[in-house]
Amino acid sequence: MKWSELCIHTTNEAIEPVSNILHEAGASGVVIEDPQDMVKERDSFFGEVYELNPADYPEDGVYVKAYLPVNSFLGETVDEIKHSINNLVVYDIDLGENNITISEVNEEEWATAWKKYYKPVKISEKITIIPTWEEYEPVSSDELIIELDPGMAFGTGTHPTTVLSIQAIEQYLEKGESVIDVGSGSGVLSIASALLGAETVHAYDLDDVAVKSTSINSKLNNVQHIVHSEQNDLLKGVEMEADVIVSNILAEIIVQFTDDAYRLLKPGGMFITSGIIQGKKDVVKERLQQSGFEIVEVNQMEDWIAIIAKKA
Repeated sequence: MKWSELCIHTTNEAIEPVSNILHEAGASGVVIEDPQDMVKERDSFFGEVYELNPADYPEDGVYVKAYLPVNSFLGETVDEIKHSINNLVVYDIDLGENNITISEVNEEEWATAWKKYYKPVKISEKITIIPTWEEYEPVSSDELIIELDPGMAFGTGTHPTTVLSIQAIEQYLEKGESVIDVGSGSGVLSIASALLGAETVHAYDLDDVAVKSTSINSKLNNVQHIVHSEQNDLLKGVEMEADVIVSNILAEIIVQFTDDAYRLLKPGGMFITSGIIQGKKDVVKERLQQSGFEIVEVNQMEDWIAIIAKKA
């Protein structure tokens, strides 16, 4: 399918009303390209690189972009958009340049354009995550590399919840131990566990796509002999014991299987939970304690929480 990129050169003041007009015209989302983004300071916890091309931004004002399918109604839709935007002057909204341009975008190019923003990121003392299409040379002898080709389904592995999980695995996992990964997604936590010395990793996910993704990414990182990916509903029916259980999933899901996690952990075993928003922290802590766990550590990155608990 071919798409038209509609670009409106306007002002910061007009971003909201112009975006609303584009949404009402059928755009599922808009892109805002504001030159202020190039000078904005961002938190960089582990050397993330934010690469913005000045050529993509106007010298003055902002670009508001939307994507519309190329069909027989396109010309009529664009005319309606132009009319609605021009009509904003009635409400004393400064439209600035108010220059509207249209260009054609192939779906294949659009679907992979996000790749230029995905760069190698060091997310813990030992682990760096890189996309498969990037060349990267380790900067130290003990650096561990995870290669991911995340597609559009499971993200890049650099979300705060994933970072918190891998940092905890790195801290608490001992070489030769066994791991269970509940809700494996792309398999990044399973792969990290294998690279950090786990003898066996059992990765469970209810989603068949996630199971396949974990399997593919494990082969990509040459740990398929350690990581065993399987479709399962949380820990239902699982009987094998583990030294570490890790789960980067919603708080509402974590509280559903804390009893099973306690049952399957060996004495002294660690339960690493992440994906918890600040407002759910106490609920998860209370449920873990009810199941018999001792809370060892609570870590936070941005608005996300990881709780590490221990079986007595």
